[in-house]
Amino acid sequence: KKLHVRCSFKRQCFQILKSHYNPNSSADVDGGHEHRDVQQKNKLSKKRKRKHSELNQGEIDIKIFHEKIRPFILEGTKSLVDSAQSIGYLNGETDTLKEALPSQECSLVALCEMAKELPLVDDDEQKEWTQPLVSGESCTSHVDLFSQVTENKQDCAVVVPLMGEEYVIPPNTAFLLSDFTRLQPLVQCGRRYDLIVIDPPWENKSVKRSRRYSFLPSSQLKCLPIPSLASQDCLVVTWVTNRPSHLRFVHDELYPHWGVRVLAEWFWVKVTTSGQFVFPIDSQHKKPYEVLVLGRYCSADASKNPSEIPKIEDKRLIV
Repeated sequence: KKLHVRCSFKRQCFQILKSHYNPNSSADVDGGHEHRDVQQKNKLSKKRKRKHSELNQGEIDIKIFHEKIRPFILEGTKSLVDSAQSIGYLNGETDTLKEALPSQECSLVALCEMAKELPLVDDDEQKEWTQPLVSGESCTSHVDLFSQVTENKQDCAVVVPLMGEEYVIPPNTAFLLSDFTRLQPLVQCGRRYDLIVIDPPWENKSVKRSRRYSFLPSSQLKCLPIPSLASQDCLVVTWVTNRPSHLRFVHDELYPHWGVRVLAEWFWVKVTTSGQFVFPIDSQHKKPYEVLVLGRYCSADASKNPSEIPKIEDKRLIV
């Protein structure tokens, strides 16, 4: 029996009004940058010429990858933005917000740090790998939420307080709040999934500088027990940064290690409420798009005919 749950986004979380660029940058979805080039040439002619440092191999790879997909990103985004604007969306107007954003955002990083401090439990000592979610006065404690797979078996949503915030748990769902190294309860409960979405904390310079969260070396991702969690023909989706080295790792090492066959690459393009890129498309520091690598898990004893499996189209845009 399939359960259909209707959800909606909090619009105040997506009210990006202005692009992170100056008025003369190339953030317009039409890709126009002739005016900017003319201005830059005029400025360069008045300034002392500087010696440009050569690009390293990683920067060269990023440039090649960007130039390859740039026309596709521009054309696809313009088409989708134009379609949205024709029916009244992405017009730059903001909704009247009935509920303001909380003054203090909940720190998921703090939750992960808390999970690391909990003692490891041996398989022999763990009596139950799942627990029902208790609402009301006898609310589940913080430690309980981390130690087992928590289930909401009720036909209605349950509000769970945690670290000063409240979380809505949908009906007939389960979750494990855990550090990367504490996934054993999820494996031991014996469930397999038709869709697995992974958003790794990839290593990058911005994260190192800001120290917002700890990054994960690519090689450690292989430790994720995907073969123990994926059902046959499970769709595995991984968010990847725009670094070609990370993309190559997912294509050539990570997915083959899990027994996942790469099917497609999709692109998530981020725009403002008026349809402009949130960053200049040709920015050397940040791009207004991210990559999703989609693959299909195939076990060694697969019996289903490949023609019976729904196909996934390549090169799709999410705006």
